[in-house]
Amino acid sequence: MFDKLKKAFGGSAEPAPKVDEKVEEVAPVETKAPAEEPKAASSKPRIGYIHLSGCTGDAMSLTENYDILSTVLTDMVDIVYGQTLVDKWIHGTYAEEMPEMDLCLIEGSVCLQDEHSVHELLEARKKAGLIAAFGSCAITGCFTTYSRGGQQAQPSHESFLPIGSLVKVDVALPGCPVAPEMIAKTIVALCEGDLDYLKPAMDWAACDKGCGCDVLTNVVRQGLCTGCGTCALACPTRAMGFSEGRPSCDKDRCIKCGSCYMMCPRSWLPEGRIKKETGL
Repeated sequence: MFDKLKKAFGGSAEPAPKVDEKVEEVAPVETKAPAEEPKAASSKPRIGYIHLSGCTGDAMSLTENYDILSTVLTDMVDIVYGQTLVDKWIHGTYAEEMPEMDLCLIEGSVCLQDEHSVHELLEARKKAGLIAAFGSCAITGCFTTYSRGGQQAQPSHESFLPIGSLVKVDVALPGCPVAPEMIAKTIVALCEGDLDYLKPAMDWAACDKGCGCDVLTNVVRQGLCTGCGTCALACPTRAMGFSEGRPSCDKDRCIKCGSCYMMCPRSWLPEGRIKKETGL
């Protein structure tokens, strides 16, 4: 094979005669490899996702953005931490340290008996620029607050709290589960730095209203209700009903997810501004 290659490139197939000549050894010249250019840092927001105590309904809702899901997850953001969207998490296939994140979506309430969940939540607050309470369980505790332990999966887990009880929450995405459109638009707003769009979610993070009774107390009994029916349509358990054009709440069915109050168009009236402009 070597002879054929030499012949093809103009060489002789016969080996050259040996000549007894002393050849001065030349020290090899060291050549330095060209320095690698530093890679430019990614300009895409770094997103983390943590699942605590819940049903994973909010993550499933995210996947319902079929038409833009691949674009959002691959082109618009970098998923740098998580157990579901990626396999990179503390005590898992990642290192022992959590990476820096621009936004961390946290789904589910936190169980005080689960040391790993408490540690992960506290670490996320240190590493993330924004903490988003992802869904009603993270915001209000939702149905997990009714747990008193003894359930089959983890019988020793008996105390569940909304994540805002342990760390500061910057953004809240309510819903049981969160609407797919709300998730997608929140991520797009983050990418574009649109704080005007994110302001309602930031305001909701400081809101402590999460029950149908709050709709009755702060909207209906204040004469603000128009009977539009939005609260009943938003309720996932049909706890909110209507009687003669006014809402009612079945306390036995209410899971305190906060969907009715958040979706009510009259719960967000800027009362202070209205009084100032009208002189009331």
